Amino acid sequence: MTRIAILGTVGVPASYGGFETLAENLVRYGGQHAPSDDLLVYCSARAYPDRPPRFLSARLRYIPLQANGAQSIPYDVWSLFDAVARRADVIVLLGVSGALALPFVRLVSRARIVTNIDGIEWQRAKWQGLARLVLRLSERAAVRWSHAVIADNQGIADHVRQTYQADCQVIAYGGDHALATVADGFSDGDPGGRYALALCRIEPENNVAMILEAFAAMPDQPLVFVGNWNNSAYGRALRDHFARCANIRLCDPVYRPGKLRALRDRAWLYVHGHSAGGTNPSLVEMMHFAIPVLAHGCNFNRFTTEDAAQYFLTANELATAVRALDAETAAVIGQRMSRIARARYTWEKVGEAYFRLIHGLL
Repeated sequence: MTRIAILGTVGVPASYGGFETLAENLVRYGGQHAPSDDLLVYCSARAYPDRPPRFLSARLRYIPLQANGAQSIPYDVWSLFDAVARRADVIVLLGVSGALALPFVRLVSRARIVTNIDGIEWQRAKWQGLARLVLRLSERAAVRWSHAVIADNQGIADHVRQTYQADCQVIAYGGDHALATVADGFSDGDPGGRYALALCRIEPENNVAMILEAFAAMPDQPLVFVGNWNNSAYGRALRDHFARCANIRLCDPVYRPGKLRALRDRAWLYVHGHSAGGTNPSLVEMMHFAIPVLAHGCNFNRFTTEDAAQYFLTANELATAVRALDAETAAVIGQRMSRIARARYTWEKVGEAYFRLIHGLL
């Protein structure tokens, strides 16, 4: 029996978030394909008031801190040393928040440490000063003190090899769960018709303003844009400015899977503005829907889509690409996206890769 601890997430079952969905699907895969493994998943007690002791075949351990924000570092450090105390054979750390503690974990434990370093978090524009320094040192510690490092995108793996001269395994995310949900309608107002869809956190690095400017210049092209508009002054300013555009509908975050499926089913085009952070879960999910993707032309998105989508770097380039996208080209790109997604971005393939790596360390 191999004792495997999964930590660094809000917990399971997943309500939202790429790492939470990853943790849930690792539990599902382990229960089906590695039933002799003992899985322990760390959860934030703040997010699960009922605190069930198990999820499927995994045991759950609750830490009385928030998993995100200012408490993310103590949350992960607490989880790490609790996993050591419980004699975990393998610790799967999702993210680098607790990585500065890894040298001490290595001193007191023989557990093998597998770290998914997420994106190059310290390079994001929202982090400055001390926060950026801590994140950069955490990334360095994760690479130095983990027995295996996982990157979700070839661009991240290249960064690890060039910066730290360290080996790194590329394992992305699954997206096929997005098709497993039954659409249950859009109860608070149907957007109507067919539209382009964008879905992201409302942050500058996701090129939200660029996408809105492009569609504001195309009043005949409907856009539904889902995001957390009210969480920042940046988002509120964009909402106030572009709400006047009749062809643009700005929607609050959608957490109900059936509602999200209904929105995705009606879209004829997916616009992806992320320019940082590696492989984005929302992109690989949308690739399964066999619709064309217009993505920001950063190397992360090009790796994810195997250079088979269409790309933009400015609002004008995006508007030009939308206007030029005829039905035949759209169908070809959509089928390419679906083929790539089925070949690379299923939870069966992701789970197999994780468990092969985990068992290979023992």
